[in-house]
Amino acid sequence: MLIEIEKFYRRLNRVWGKMLSVVFLLMAVNVFFDVIMRYSFHNSSVAMQELEWHLFSIVILFGVSVSLIDEAHVRVDFLYDRFSPRKKALINIVGTVFFLLPLALLILFGSLDFVQDSYKIKEISENPGGLPYRYLIKGMIPLSFSLLIFTAFGYIVQNINILRNARPQNIAPQQHETLEESK
Repeated sequence: MLIEIEKFYRRLNRVWGKMLSVVFLLMAVNVFFDVIMRYSFHNSSVAMQELEWHLFSIVILFGVSVSLIDEAHVRVDFLYDRFSPRKKALINIVGTVFFLLPLALLILFGSLDFVQDSYKIKEISENPGGLPYRYLIKGMIPLSFSLLIFTAFGYIVQNINILRNARPQNIAPQQHETLEESK
């Protein structure tokens, strides 16, 4: 049962990762266009520059959730790498429950008033020629932390499966998924 739940989270994670790849590609095209316009035609757009930051924010905010399931997040590797897979799984579960989830909940609920205030005043860019609807990008904060909380449960399940020896310990999560799909 837990293996199926882990696979479900992995499939969703692949979809989110692909969507973020598209956003990242849009950001790269936007930056390329902005640089060409600025240096070749001496014409720059404030809205284009702000769009770069908005797209970058989306990639970072939602990329945290994608990197969590793939074990690509930041950690103290010089200690962690020396531990057994079971000890790593236990550390991951404890860290997720006692650190990641409380912080994510704090930011989620702390950002709701921030976004609501922005929406109430229909906040726009303070720069002339900037983007309207600033509350939309601010709304990505609680949305991304909701996704992080959801993903954290998948990460806990993934590590419970390691503790239960439900999947090979010496295979990275991405490799395990490929092996399971090939059976």
